[in-house]
Amino acid sequence: MKRADVVEMFTRLRELNPHPTTELEYTTPFELLVAVVLSAQATDVGVNKATRKLYPVANTPKAILKLGEEKLKRYISSIGLYNAKAKNVIALCRLLIDEHGGEVPNSREELEALPGVGRKTANVVLNTAFGEATIAVDTHIFRVSNRTGLAPGKDVRVVEDKLEKVVPAEFKQDAHHWLILHGRYVCKARKPDCPQCVIRDLCPYKDKTVAAD
Repeated sequence: MKRADVVEMFTRLRELNPHPTTELEYTTPFELLVAVVLSAQATDVGVNKATRKLYPVANTPKAILKLGEEKLKRYISSIGLYNAKAKNVIALCRLLIDEHGGEVPNSREELEALPGVGRKTANVVLNTAFGEATIAVDTHIFRVSNRTGLAPGKDVRVVEDKLEKVVPAEFKQDAHHWLILHGRYVCKARKPDCPQCVIRDLCPYKDKTVAAD
């Protein structure tokens, strides 16, 4: 995608949604961190249903440790892979208390050292909780980046590195959210809603859908 088209793409996405953010519900960096860990291979809607019950009871590392792994499982059992996620959240809470005074660290290295936290999760937390201009590549962003030609690549790290280079600085803080929401609601996996897409004229995707489909 040409640079002028990239600028136009993000300009249009910004006009549609000037202040995008995650659809995960949270009030603190810790709540966000746990929600993102729980969201792996799960929907934000499903995670929010679980955390709406969990967080009023336990929303700090100390409180979740006091709750314990078995009770934690009861709150998140509707989420996929909940057994492994409960184990990771408990271990994560213990590490936060032992090494970070119960606070979520704001460095990539320290975040990725936490159980259940990979590069994508770290990027989400750094961007959304700490205001860093990072781009977390999930399945939606991977799909949009390849379909539009914005940042094509065979794996998420290649796409992330390309996005870091091609997304203009003025859009980088919010690019992650715009691309996720565009992929979730418009540029969908099975049948993209091309007739309603604001960047359809900029997109080279050869299998565009039409209104009569």
